[in-house]
Amino acid sequence: MIKYNAPLRDMHFVMYEVFNAEQRWGQWQNNCGVDKETANAVLEESAKLASQVIGPLNHSGDQQSCSIHDNKVSTPKGYKAAYQQYASLGFIGLGGNPEYGGMGMPKVIGAQVDEMISSANLAFTLYPSLTAGVALTLDTHASEQIKAQYLPKLYSGQWSGTMCLTEPHCGTDLGMIRTKASRNEDGSYLITGTKIFITGGEHDLAENIIHLVLAKLPSSAAGTKGISLFLVPKININDHGSLTDRNKVSCSSLEHKMGIKASSTCVMNFDNARGYLIGEANSGLAAMFTMMNYERLFVGIQGLGCSVMSYQTAAAYAKDRLQGYSAMSDAKKQHKTANPIIVHGDVRRMLLNMKALNEAGRAFSTYVAMQLDIVKFSDNPEEKQRAENKVALLTPVAKAFFTDIGLENCITGQQVLGGHGYICEWGQEQLVRDVRITQIYEGTNGIQALDLLARKIAKNGGAYAQDYFAEIRCSVTSMDCMPLAPLLLQALDRLEHLTYSLLTQAKDDPNVISAACVEYLNAFSYVSYAWMWLLMADKARNALERGTVEDAFYQGKINTADYYFKRLLPKVYSLADAADSGADALYALEDEQF
Repeated sequence: MIKYNAPLRDMHFVMYEVFNAEQRWGQWQNNCGVDKETANAVLEESAKLASQVIGPLNHSGDQQSCSIHDNKVSTPKGYKAAYQQYASLGFIGLGGNPEYGGMGMPKVIGAQVDEMISSANLAFTLYPSLTAGVALTLDTHASEQIKAQYLPKLYSGQWSGTMCLTEPHCGTDLGMIRTKASRNEDGSYLITGTKIFITGGEHDLAENIIHLVLAKLPSSAAGTKGISLFLVPKININDHGSLTDRNKVSCSSLEHKMGIKASSTCVMNFDNARGYLIGEANSGLAAMFTMMNYERLFVGIQGLGCSVMSYQTAAAYAKDRLQGYSAMSDAKKQHKTANPIIVHGDVRRMLLNMKALNEAGRAFSTYVAMQLDIVKFSDNPEEKQRAENKVALLTPVAKAFFTDIGLENCITGQQVLGGHGYICEWGQEQLVRDVRITQIYEGTNGIQALDLLARKIAKNGGAYAQDYFAEIRCSVTSMDCMPLAPLLLQALDRLEHLTYSLLTQAKDDPNVISAACVEYLNAFSYVSYAWMWLLMADKARNALERGTVEDAFYQGKINTADYYFKRLLPKVYSLADAADSGADALYALEDEQF
């Protein structure tokens, strides 16, 4: 196994050179208060933690797994100390509200930290990330009393958090949940029901676990409009915030999983457990989506992180492994045993696919994170609204495409290693197992694709998409001297035509949207990645023209952009043709013919 090496230079490139984050922070000084020096210190500390503390636990955690005895869950050896070190440095509260002990950092910084920790150890990073999500939801929707009692201890890592949505009989369709809540005379509630697939539902990392639970009140309407959100602590607290007695919350079992085995995925039982309403009654799903939007971007970044680790392993192996001769080499003349396998065309193709998709993914995650920061920090209402619309449009894209490519690239990295990729020695088989869940949880990728096309595009007549496409077109126009620009404009034209073709077809055939949504999301993503590469290539070209000691770095960006446009962007056209073919072929078979 190779040691994870955080790609800090690449992160600095997209943050400061491509997206001018430092300039943005200066504009938001009254709301944000971060500078480049502070941001770099955070990233450097995160890189050390990822490579020196959290990464080395990845393989041993997978081998040892979590265990349960008498309803108590133990995490693998070393996890508690690593969690406490991570928490002590303030990373759980990285984006948290400073009034309650958070660091208040922009999501652009958080996105890079998320990638690093996910690359080093996906199972570990789920514990603090869910805690941060719970804190975000409470900060947005909870009463001042709840925020004062819970947020400081969540940010510090003294307490951790979970989200409890799924039940044994229902997954994405949360309107079917059966967990019930009944009001007590003192204003608290009793929560009864069973939740499954609860990440971090029980563990030994923190002294208390705070569950956010979706449940229904007796008088609530059917479906999603009747869902409320409740805070249910594992251990009750008094008015002063001190722990008291054990709440009626228990973990009945751990799920036996394909991957992320060091993450405790629990079946949780709530048996008249005491809870507290968060936000308004019957508005729980909207409150939970405050967390879900951030979590879906984070899940996408999990896929990116695993892909980056797979690439680092594959590239190191390919440079070292001697096997075969290249027609382009003079190894035989020099009486060498063989060439490193990186000289072979297929290996180079696999590595370049991974590299091109990873680096575009990092740029795109930074772009989406920047939109979240605009929503949070900007004082301009129009700018905030545009950014909010883009977050809505691009969140399902990031979640689905990052994770689909994450699995694809982890399998590709495994293939580079051949037989060594199939055994535990190099860690590639674990990455394949671990990353697989990212396509499933927080809404399967098919659901994300349907959300993109049905809700974020068709529902508003393509308005969000039209604004996004216009931004790309305006940006490309300013780079008209770039030789790759016409290729992006052609692909964008095809995507725009596809968008309005599908909206037109859907007026006569409601099945068109669900039939086309996956191919549509992928075409949308390849065009978005092409834009990212054009932005990066433009900055790299400018740096080379100015003169720099980093010629190899910037020339590498230009060469990789060229590869992306020639070998990956053409996928847009076959995807668009498939999506534009109508729903008849998909629905021609009767159910019994499957």
